[in-house]
Amino acid sequence: MKSQQTKQQTTPEKKLTCFIADTQALIEEAQILRYRVFAQEMGATLKSGAEGLDVDEVDAYCDHLVVYDNINAKIVGYTRLLNQDQAKQLGRFYSQSEFVLDKVLALPGRFLEVGRTCIDPDYRGGAVLTTLWSALVQYALEGKFNYLLGCASITPGVSGYAVDAVYRNIDPQNIASAELQVKPLIPIPKSLRCQRDESGIPPLLKAYLRFGALVCGEPYWDEDFNCMDLFILLPLDQLQERYSKHYMRGFIARDGVYAASQSGTGAA
Repeated sequence: MKSQQTKQQTTPEKKLTCFIADTQALIEEAQILRYRVFAQEMGATLKSGAEGLDVDEVDAYCDHLVVYDNINAKIVGYTRLLNQDQAKQLGRFYSQSEFVLDKVLALPGRFLEVGRTCIDPDYRGGAVLTTLWSALVQYALEGKFNYLLGCASITPGVSGYAVDAVYRNIDPQNIASAELQVKPLIPIPKSLRCQRDESGIPPLLKAYLRFGALVCGEPYWDEDFNCMDLFILLPLDQLQERYSKHYMRGFIARDGVYAASQSGTGAA
């Protein structure tokens, strides 16, 4: 993988590029962004032991996919990728700390887990998420993975977690069959459930659902991150056509660097 300096020289006309962080400095910058979003903005209780960083044991086994603003020289979007070979070295997928995944992992094929996705608060609104999502899908297709899996988080509203209302907002086609249902290790407590949907479906989850992701059962209560996590499974076998028609307009990939053109995503 080329250095960040080389990457910026390769595509200087692009405001946003997306690539796998290949230096410890870039990874730490991404962990600072994670800390800002999850700890400072969401109020998550992190157990990293590193001041100002969101770090856990999974990080050392992952590829760290970052969106870089070349004009302002900083990371503005992030997700981490854990494939099944890396998960085997770790001993588990991160999602297995929240769900019993026996039925899902019995499927034939290769798995890629997505996690810790976040966007700089000053860059929300479309372009960064589109760039990140496009690069993620291309990474998955180039790696010949069969499934994306991971946890999609929904923060509670003022009244609590509107589990039933959220599921009513999900198309029945995006609800997994009984054969793929997972079991949360900690379900949402009844005392925290409410009927009024005050949070809605987050943009990243909407993108997953648009491309055919399946929500596989009841959510997990992540007390540390103050959210409920829905386990999602995205089969990639039918994704290529939708992906190329929608997200690859005005999008190019070269030498491991993913760049969004102005016509494709607009300014961040």
